[in-house]
Amino acid sequence: MPIWKSILTRPDGILAVLLLVIAGVAALLAPALFPDGPWRMAARPFQLPLQDMRHPLGTDALGRDMAAMMMYGARTSLGIGLVSTAVSVLLGLTVGGIAGFLGGRVDSFLMRATEMFQTVPNFALALLLIAVYSPSITSVVVAISVVSWPPVARLARAEFLSLRRREFVQAALLSGQTRFRVAFSQVLPNALSPLIVMAALMVSMSILFESALSFLGLGDPNVVSWGYLIGAARAVISQSWWLTFMPGLAIMLTVVSISIIGDAISDSQDPFFDRRESV
Repeated sequence: MPIWKSILTRPDGILAVLLLVIAGVAALLAPALFPDGPWRMAARPFQLPLQDMRHPLGTDALGRDMAAMMMYGARTSLGIGLVSTAVSVLLGLTVGGIAGFLGGRVDSFLMRATEMFQTVPNFALALLLIAVYSPSITSVVVAISVVSWPPVARLARAEFLSLRRREFVQAALLSGQTRFRVAFSQVLPNALSPLIVMAALMVSMSILFESALSFLGLGDPNVVSWGYLIGAARAVISQSWWLTFMPGLAIMLTVVSISIIGDAISDSQDPFFDRRESV
């Protein structure tokens, strides 16, 4: 079943796509709608949502427009989620693909190196990396990528290890094609399906990672993210609940939407999914 059909035939899939489109459009339009950026004081502090339609989401403790903060936060959170996932998948696919296709000592060496990264808890390793380098967008992306690539490498290794024994791969090697060409043109396309599903789920995990780091004050202090908004407002949560509720809701809806789309993609790769649906 095509991926788009698997998503659009599910009511929750349609809602998930709609929510992600709204988040993406908000992130893209933030500079156009708020050219002065999110840090400018726009009104009196702690203004309630919908109290003034010029600031429909209210204002924070310093009088900054929460609509601007939320839209710029979407740019940061979604951007970090997508970029760190892309880096993780590229690194994991390279390491796992080489290990699975070549096998032998190369496989053993690369898998032992992968296991070294998995011996340290992910969040602790991310905290350590950001502590070594000053908190910034780059250091956050690097930290999330470093802790996220080992599962991708293991999955890619398993796929390449299975596919390299197939008849069409052996036939391509016997025809005189180089190993690199066979791996890139024959094995890689057939190994992408499970990796795409994992990548979709990794985006949501990366957003949660970034939110947790920003909540602890380890994000880039020069940019706004949803995690930063929750962390900045936690001291006044009793009197201004909306300042933490709105970014928290945005994170929850985004993560759940991505997870739903990931499940739909997984169903689209299942050859028995149509048969189960018809029973």
